Amino acid sequence: MSTLSVRLPDSLHKRLSALAAKEGISINQLINSAVAEKMAALMTVEYLESRARRGARTKFDEALSKVADIAPEDVDRLEGAK
Repeated sequence: MSTLSVRLPDSLHKRLSALAAKEGISINQLINSAVAEKMAALMTVEYLESRARRGARTKFDEALSKVADIAPEDVDRLEGAK
């Protein structure tokens, strides 16, 4: 495991400390979790962009053409949509 020194503004540190206490975890655990969540979000964007570059409109249209053209059941309708 690595050690990393991070400089935070006092106001952010204070809020971080309060939030960690409220959650019943250490500041270290909260920061680890926050960094992991941010990395997952960024990596997801990269993954989706990579998949989108491999896509083709013709393949999309072909797949859509196989879907039955029927109205959705009432339970699947969005409110206000008809």
